[in-house]
Amino acid sequence: MKDCRVYLTLQNGKQFQGCRFGADGDVTGELVFTTGMTGYIETLTDPSYYGQIVTQTFPLIGNYGITPDFESKKPWVSAYIVREKCDAPSNFRCEKTLDEYLKENGIVGIYGIDTRELTKIVREAGVMNAAITSKPLQELSGIYSYFIKNAVKSVTCEEVEYFGNPDGLKTVVWDFGAKDNITRELVKRGCYCIKVPSFYTAEQILALNPDGLMLTNGPGDPAENKDIIENIKKLAGKIPIFGICLGHQLFALAMGGKTKKMKYGHRGANQPVKNMETGRVYISSQNHGYEVISSSLKDVGRLSYINANDGTCEGFDYPELNAYTVQFHPEACGGPQDAAFLFDRFIENMKEGKRNA
Repeated sequence: MKDCRVYLTLQNGKQFQGCRFGADGDVTGELVFTTGMTGYIETLTDPSYYGQIVTQTFPLIGNYGITPDFESKKPWVSAYIVREKCDAPSNFRCEKTLDEYLKENGIVGIYGIDTRELTKIVREAGVMNAAITSKPLQELSGIYSYFIKNAVKSVTCEEVEYFGNPDGLKTVVWDFGAKDNITRELVKRGCYCIKVPSFYTAEQILALNPDGLMLTNGPGDPAENKDIIENIKKLAGKIPIFGICLGHQLFALAMGGKTKKMKYGHRGANQPVKNMETGRVYISSQNHGYEVISSSLKDVGRLSYINANDGTCEGFDYPELNAYTVQFHPEACGGPQDAAFLFDRFIENMKEGKRNA
């Protein structure tokens, strides 16, 4: 019988032994955790997890197998850690098991690890690198030297893609690692979506004569994307703009704001965000490791949402530029959809822009 033992080594030297599932091989990545009880398919296929080893805090994963609820063309996680995997899923839409899906896509998985202890380590010490190996790892230099680079360039689409009714509001979806449900939400509201790669310039986007621009989610350090930030500066104020997650961070940087890496980020489907104008709290899905420092933007807009747990910036409005951005995911599929109205607001902004053109 094949030995399933595999080892997870953290950069602080802590080591866990578990069992392998999914693909064979060794891998190094940034270790993070996510708290979603469902939506593991959406997690696996979210490009924002590029370069990361993802731990699920919910103890049983795979119980409804793999259903066609993907957020992109393939899984982007570097590796996947669960307490217990389900090998006998029950769902009428199930096409295969989680194990089979990971094998097909070359993703290394571990089960049988105490994910509670692992999560507590990350919460106390912060996000850290880790390696998964077939034998116990003694040398940690390779773990320490790992860092995620060229993240957006690695996940963006390679060519222009079109979705929806050509007679609808023409919306450019600037793909920094977009979840497909962003486009679905826009198409559902009658938009004609033109998804363009991250390397598109402001001039190329304006040449499409769009009614609005969506800045999507994506992976990595937002400050790494200097060319995109410069192009956003050229677009701000010319067309209605809505930014989500990385798009929120990039727009803030383009407006002279600052971002910083969080201790362990927000990842999961239960993050409360408070509307600063009404005081109402919404439950949101999130996946980010960087935050916008709201005080760095005090002269260019207004803070619209904060995280009710830690007070971090969750949204910013730029009234003079007909733009607004949020850190959380209003399009969440496999998570709460409390904030889906933000798409309706974007539609109204585009219609208003057309009326005043």
